[in-house]
Amino acid sequence: MVFAAAQNTGQVRPAAELRAGIERLRRERNAVILAHYYQDDTIQDIADFIGDSLELARKAASTEADVIVFCGVHFMAETAKILNPGKTVLLPDLAAGCSLADACPAEAFAAFRAEHPDHIAVSYINCSAAVKANSDLICTSSNAVDLVKQLPADRPILFGPDENLGRWVQAQSGRPLTLWPGSCQVHVAFSEQALLQLKLEHPGAEVLAHPECQQHLLDLADFIGSTSKLLHRAEESPAQSFIVLTEPGILHQMRLKVPGKTFHEVPGADGCSCNACPYMRLNTLEKLWQCLDRMEPEIVMDEQLRLRALAPIEKMLAMSR
Repeated sequence: MVFAAAQNTGQVRPAAELRAGIERLRRERNAVILAHYYQDDTIQDIADFIGDSLELARKAASTEADVIVFCGVHFMAETAKILNPGKTVLLPDLAAGCSLADACPAEAFAAFRAEHPDHIAVSYINCSAAVKANSDLICTSSNAVDLVKQLPADRPILFGPDENLGRWVQAQSGRPLTLWPGSCQVHVAFSEQALLQLKLEHPGAEVLAHPECQQHLLDLADFIGSTSKLLHRAEESPAQSFIVLTEPGILHQMRLKVPGKTFHEVPGADGCSCNACPYMRLNTLEKLWQCLDRMEPEIVMDEQLRLRALAPIEKMLAMSR
């Protein structure tokens, strides 16, 4: 993977000036701004589309824009480039990585596959393009259970790189999975003690949890689902108060969708704020303006790698309901 570099500075211009500049450049470049739910509120508010990994992949596959600015992390921007080789794909900050992707090096994953040659390799979308290229099927937390259920019953399955999501998919699908030993640094940081204290303080609150959380926390949840499904649950549930076990960026959309309800985030161990993804929060309005102004950093990908990674993504999109 090759990236063009851009200057990395903090936000120094007034927010209103940045928003006006972004709006102008978006029109001039015929650009679309895609943002994940875990982005800062200011990024979410200016994005053309906000979604989880599956929704963003679908949007990237269907956009007619010439330029895609992906406000998320690098594997998401890579996925957009895989789906749109003829478009310019920009990522505001190249340092916006992912602990899951980093913990699953392509060479190690290839060796893992080689040890299980008869297995179907299902990889969570939170992985590098090189790992996707060595997978049979890509999934997201939204569709993983459904996709695994569709696979041939007589074939064993490898699942990576998130073992917590894998264990949940295994329980929900009834299919045994051989798991890659990886986890999301955000979703394993939540404090069980803090969660129990919040449940005591808010006895009527419904606990919403992402399946990347550890099992002892999922056992305390009332509803488990992908980021978008947690948002939908907050809208549809009769509960008026929620304790949310996922990256707190989603609380902005929850509060916008159902302003009359109350949402509580769960702190990390020792009361730390490590439930906020440090990679997602590297993107800022200043960096978004800069990348549109300079048309960099740009995602550039080897064509053979792109084609190999495209096949399991297209299979996911075709199988997703």
